[in-house]
Amino acid sequence: MLYRNDPRLEVRSAGIRVGAKRKISRRDVAWAHVIMVMENEHKKWIQEHFHDVNLPPIVNLDITASLSYMDPELQQLLRTAIEPELESRS
Repeated sequence: MLYRNDPRLEVRSAGIRVGAKRKISRRDVAWAHVIMVMENEHKKWIQEHFHDVNLPPIVNLDITASLSYMDPELQQLLRTAIEPELESRS
Protein backbone atom coordinates (compact mmCIF):
# COMPACT_ATOMS: atom_id res chain seq x y z
CA MET A 1 0.00 0.00 0.00
CA LEU A 2 1.25 3.39 -0.94
CA TYR A 3 0.59 5.11 2.42
CA ARG A 4 1.03 2.09 4.74
CA ASN A 5 3.99 3.58 6.63
CA ASP A 6 2.91 7.23 6.51
CA PRO A 7 2.68 8.53 10.11
CA ARG A 8 -0.03 11.05 9.15
CA LEU A 9 -2.75 8.43 8.76
CA GLU A 10 -3.96 4.88 9.10
CA VAL A 11 -4.98 3.17 5.87
CA ARG A 12 -6.77 0.09 4.68
CA SER A 13 -6.87 -0.95 1.08
CA ALA A 14 -9.89 -2.77 -0.31
CA GLY A 15 -11.47 -3.28 -3.69
CA ILE A 16 -15.02 -3.55 -4.98
CA ARG A 17 -14.55 -6.09 -7.73
CA VAL A 18 -15.19 -9.82 -7.40
CA GLY A 19 -11.51 -10.71 -7.86
CA ALA A 20 -10.25 -8.11 -5.38
CA LYS A 21 -7.54 -9.43 -3.07
CA ARG A 22 -9.48 -7.86 -0.19
CA LYS A 23 -13.04 -6.67 -0.74
CA ILE A 24 -14.44 -3.65 1.11
CA SER A 25 -16.66 -4.57 4.06
CA ARG A 26 -19.12 -2.92 6.43
CA ARG A 27 -16.36 -3.00 9.03
CA ASP A 28 -14.06 -1.01 6.71
CA VAL A 29 -16.77 1.56 6.03
CA ALA A 30 -17.57 1.94 9.75
CA TRP A 31 -13.85 2.30 10.55
CA ALA A 32 -13.08 4.97 7.93
CA HIS A 33 -13.11 8.72 8.46
CA VAL A 34 -12.87 9.19 4.70
CA ILE A 35 -12.93 6.79 1.75
CA MET A 36 -10.86 7.57 -1.33
CA VAL A 37 -11.81 5.96 -4.62
CA MET A 38 -10.16 6.14 -8.02
CA GLU A 39 -13.30 6.53 -10.13
CA ASN A 40 -16.85 7.78 -9.72
CA GLU A 41 -18.14 4.26 -10.48
CA HIS A 42 -16.36 3.04 -7.34
CA LYS A 43 -18.07 5.76 -5.31
CA LYS A 44 -21.49 4.83 -6.72
CA TRP A 45 -20.89 1.14 -5.98
CA ILE A 46 -20.04 1.87 -2.35
CA GLN A 47 -23.07 4.15 -1.95
CA GLU A 48 -25.36 1.50 -3.44
CA HIS A 49 -23.98 -1.45 -1.47
CA PHE A 50 -23.71 0.37 1.85
CA HIS A 51 -26.77 2.63 1.57
CA ASP A 52 -27.94 1.60 5.04
CA VAL A 53 -24.62 2.57 6.69
CA ASN A 54 -23.63 6.04 7.85
CA LEU A 55 -20.98 6.60 5.16
CA PRO A 56 -17.99 8.85 5.74
CA PRO A 57 -17.11 11.34 2.98
CA ILE A 58 -16.12 9.57 -0.24
CA VAL A 59 -13.49 11.39 -2.30
CA ASN A 60 -13.22 10.57 -5.99
CA LEU A 61 -9.56 10.92 -7.01
CA ASP A 62 -10.58 10.75 -10.68
CA ILE A 63 -7.87 8.28 -11.75
CA THR A 64 -8.63 5.76 -14.48
CA ALA A 65 -8.07 2.24 -13.22
CA SER A 66 -6.42 1.12 -16.46
CA LEU A 67 -2.90 1.04 -15.01
CA SER A 68 -1.67 -2.11 -13.31
CA TYR A 69 -1.41 -2.43 -9.53
CA MET A 70 1.41 -0.29 -8.13
CA ASP A 71 2.62 0.78 -11.58
CA PRO A 72 5.04 3.72 -11.02
CA GLU A 73 2.80 6.00 -13.10
CA LEU A 74 -0.21 4.99 -10.99
CA GLN A 75 1.74 5.64 -7.79
CA GLN A 76 2.58 9.16 -8.99
CA LEU A 77 -1.04 9.85 -10.00
CA LEU A 78 -2.23 8.66 -6.60
CA ARG A 79 0.26 10.80 -4.71
CA THR A 80 -0.63 13.84 -6.81
CA ALA A 81 -4.33 13.33 -6.06
CA ILE A 82 -4.06 12.29 -2.41
CA GLU A 83 -1.55 14.81 -1.05
CA PRO A 84 -3.87 17.82 -1.47
CA GLU A 85 -6.62 15.85 0.27
CA LEU A 86 -4.31 15.10 3.19
CA GLU A 87 -3.23 18.73 3.41
CA SER A 88 -6.84 19.96 3.42
CA ARG A 89 -7.76 17.58 6.26
CA SER A 90 -4.82 18.37 8.55
